[in-house]
Amino acid sequence: MATGTGTGASSAGLARATPGGSVERGAEPPFEEKLRLFNEVTQDLRFPDYLYGCYECGICVAVCPSARFYDFSPRRIAQAVAREDVELVYEQMNRDVWECSQCFSCLRCPRQNNPGGIVTIMREVAVKNGLHSAKEALEGYSRIIYKIMSTGTQVSPDMIRPDAFPDWGPTAKETADNLEVWRRAMPPETMHTTSSSWEVDDKTLTELYLIWHLTGVLDMIKTLDESLHMILVDVMEEKLEEAGYPLGG
Repeated sequence: MATGTGTGASSAGLARATPGGSVERGAEPPFEEKLRLFNEVTQDLRFPDYLYGCYECGICVAVCPSARFYDFSPRRIAQAVAREDVELVYEQMNRDVWECSQCFSCLRCPRQNNPGGIVTIMREVAVKNGLHSAKEALEGYSRIIYKIMSTGTQVSPDMIRPDAFPDWGPTAKETADNLEVWRRAMPPETMHTTSSSWEVDDKTLTELYLIWHLTGVLDMIKTLDESLHMILVDVMEEKLEEAGYPLGG
């Protein structure tokens, strides 16, 4: 049975539980809520393959690029979960897990632990439960989320704008000014577009929409950003209904 310790006491004031189950910045949530989140992490099907025990050798920290620049330690992640420190794990989900670069250099662990994999699970739990840290971490990615879920590609040429990339210098303006012509000069016809990386047919988009809807991805986005969720649903509904798959329900 997981028990809380005083290790994570410094997390007071980080977040609060809301009636819908999401956690936002404010008063500290009850221990029962933290325990529920902890159990959600440890009950993930991948978890048993990610944690076997810690030698405290520090190899994962030595090879971790994030540890060089941030107050981050993959060893601390593994130890907190192994010791069932509910308070510290909750604190890490509200801060530390977003400093991981997910490079998985920590797989060099001689005990075959996977701290990066544990971080992946913790992030997913944070997103699914609407923790404030997840909303902050993903706030800057709303445009990319919209792009990939509305066009099927992650980025598009028309995202290259001088005001968005001032560090690119004059080349950004030159690219933006000539984008339409340069794209049409590319051999594959599927790349003669500026609103997406390449043209994605309606059948592929419909399949992507169904996957995101049925696997709960849209529900996760709704927890983080209701406005973005409404826009995405509007975009998807028409195509799904045309294909005979109403999105309602």
